[in-house]
Amino acid sequence: MLNSYSTADKVLLAVDCIIFGFDREGLKILLIKRGFEPEKGKWSLMGGLLKQDEVLNNAAIRVLNTYTGLHDVYMEQLYAYSDIDRDPAERTISVSYYALINIENHNAELIKNYHAQWFSVAEAPSLIFDHNEMVEQAIKILRYKTSIKPIGFELLPEKFTMRQLLELYEAILSKELDKRNFISKINSMEILNKLDEKDMQSSRKGSYLYTFNKEKYEEKLRNNFVLNL
Repeated sequence: MLNSYSTADKVLLAVDCIIFGFDREGLKILLIKRGFEPEKGKWSLMGGLLKQDEVLNNAAIRVLNTYTGLHDVYMEQLYAYSDIDRDPAERTISVSYYALINIENHNAELIKNYHAQWFSVAEAPSLIFDHNEMVEQAIKILRYKTSIKPIGFELLPEKFTMRQLLELYEAILSKELDKRNFISKINSMEILNKLDEKDMQSSRKGSYLYTFNKEKYEEKLRNNFVLNL
């Protein structure tokens, strides 16, 4: 061996969570004001250091739960960031995750206590360290995956209209979609359950509500279907 454990360099390992949410105003990102130096008072992603008895996924789940109060949300590991001077306080490697949550479901009081705030992705402030790069890469991955697979249902309420689903996809992809073509593709996948209920706030006649059929979706995934929006 070139080195033994006792003489090897020691570095810190962190996780940083890019938390996306959605409302009628568009795609949002949850940011926090950093409460300690360096860069105290500046906007940052939600993050924390890996504990001795944790694996990375559990550390990301802990961070998400600490700031939002949520469990069992869609979360995916993205990249590792290891530039030597990325954190001026100490040599720290960070692994990024992105999460998709329904804004209505999070613990608003927790967010208030941590001085966190939702921002439009398009109007988010500049962030500390390499967090801007993390967000940019997370958005690219989210847009790519959304264009081929319906992964954005975690951002919607349990019952939603087809218009809400269309608005979600347009917000993520940052482009206008052909309504008829979109509805046709979504319906052809048979991953939605159409309810007898209507949302009467959307129009005088109302709009039918839908729920996501996770079992049918997972069956489609096993068959490697592609959405191609």
